[in-house]
Amino acid sequence: MPIITLKIFPGRTAKQKRELAAAYAKETARIIGCPQESVITVIEETEKENWAFGAELALDKHPDA
Repeated sequence: MPIITLKIFPGRTAKQKRELAAAYAKETARIIGCPQESVITVIEETEKENWAFGAELALDKHPDA
């Protein structure tokens, strides 16, 4: 059973998350030959203040992302 962890900034809609989960399940199942129902996708929303690109917080580098 594949488990995929996706970390994103907060702000995506439930519809967008459903689309992501469906796409990951479909393509993972196709590539590794397992049932889509066995693919688990964990979407973790992490605030921009908890991400850094080098020494710069994502909050400062990508304020609109």
